[in-house]
Amino acid sequence: MKRKMLSRLMAASLAAIMVVGMAGCGDDTTDPSDSTPSNDNSNDNSGNSGDNNGDNPGNNNNEEVGQYTVIKDPATGEAYDLGGVEIIIRDWFSGDPQEPSNSYEEAVQDWRDWIQETYNFTIKQQAISDWGSAPKDFSDYVSTGGDDNWYAFTLRDDVTTTSAMGNGLMWDLTQLDCLDLSEEKFTKNKTLDLYTHNGAVYAMYAGDPEPRTGIYFNKRILTERNINYQDIYEMEKNGTWTWSAWTDLMDKVQAVDDNGDNVPDVWGFNVNNGMLLKCAIFSNGGEIIGKDASGKYVYKAEDPEAVEALNWAAGVFNDYMELEPEGAQWDYYQQSFTNGQVAFLVEDAYMITGLLKDMTDDWGFVVFPKPDGKDIDYTNLYANNLVCIPSCYDKDKAWKIAFAWNLYTNDIPGYEDYEGWKPGYKKTARDDETVDLTLAMMVKNGMVSYHGVIPDLNPDPDFFWRAGKNMDVSNILEGIRESWKTLIDEANSRNY
Repeated sequence: MKRKMLSRLMAASLAAIMVVGMAGCGDDTTDPSDSTPSNDNSNDNSGNSGDNNGDNPGNNNNEEVGQYTVIKDPATGEAYDLGGVEIIIRDWFSGDPQEPSNSYEEAVQDWRDWIQETYNFTIKQQAISDWGSAPKDFSDYVSTGGDDNWYAFTLRDDVTTTSAMGNGLMWDLTQLDCLDLSEEKFTKNKTLDLYTHNGAVYAMYAGDPEPRTGIYFNKRILTERNINYQDIYEMEKNGTWTWSAWTDLMDKVQAVDDNGDNVPDVWGFNVNNGMLLKCAIFSNGGEIIGKDASGKYVYKAEDPEAVEALNWAAGVFNDYMELEPEGAQWDYYQQSFTNGQVAFLVEDAYMITGLLKDMTDDWGFVVFPKPDGKDIDYTNLYANNLVCIPSCYDKDKAWKIAFAWNLYTNDIPGYEDYEGWKPGYKKTARDDETVDLTLAMMVKNGMVSYHGVIPDLNPDPDFFWRAGKNMDVSNILEGIRESWKTLIDEANSRNY
């Protein structure tokens, strides 16, 4: 059940986007890159954000105001004027604005107040869609020509977004010269790698990547098995946290059978099965689908690194994963950890501020281990929500939204190296190592996967959902080989 919880939502969203097709601009079939804004900046880079909150060193008209830089419109010699528009960053998760609680948050508020006053606009994040409806809401909005609102849409990092991209629903961001997509804030999270096609860029994300999948451990259970859980953090720090180090700990956990029923009193781990496959493959330096130097997608699920990882994962499923009871709810794998039935849980970092914040037993969190005997670093699979601009907007509207969003997401003067993602996790993490060691590693070292951006390729039923006890690696690979290669070839041949 747990492997299918998102299938209906995903299928409905994808179907809606595919039906929309090339209706992205309503009755206007003009390529958005051909339209011209009322204030044409097509040959002017003065809107680029640079490294100093919007300052373009090539524009001598820009003016320093205290610690900020005013970006001036070369046509007027004054600060760009966005005309008092209200820009909404649509998402499904934003709550009511909160008052600043520390000096960094105060600096963020000061900066955002200043840019809105200086450039004559307002901007806010607002939950309008929900997670399931966001793709369809976006496609419906663009296909009907939009409205008088000024939206930047937040979408999921998955095939629904790629389908929208391929069907002409998004602006090519390279046509908006107020964005310098070579900036570190765009490149360090690698989102552009996923949403670039034939030189065009359709979606972006600014800032540090979100930390993702690692392994939670129950401190009480490990202590009762005479395991010093601090040793796990030490292994993580010195690079000896490996596949075998993890399975050795699970052997010790499962060695206890006080009631003599030949079943471990506590199982080694639980997981939403496909997640283990992803972690195993990427921790071994492999990929499922990659991208070559020419920008073409490549089938890599049968590369040696991937096959070795799949076979290792098959053994781990058989030896250490708790068997799910018949009729269990989709989240049983999570509940089995919070209830103390398993010692380890493979899950995403968002659980730190979610379900696990109220867990009775104490817990810790480490990166997914790496293979033994290889000169390879820990890696994290990046998957960030992303932002795009509807293609039904004319260039002037798209440019102004991009200009405002770019400033809104810039580093704050005096806090350029501040790790603003940390405080939220610190509030509910059970130890400093979870944030300062594990999450810091995840943010700094990771990669992206292209298996989620190939149109019409849904890896869940054919690959990830077939993971688990008694999985047949050869049979799984045989089942995907030809169909995946065909879809990859089709993706490489698309011209949009």
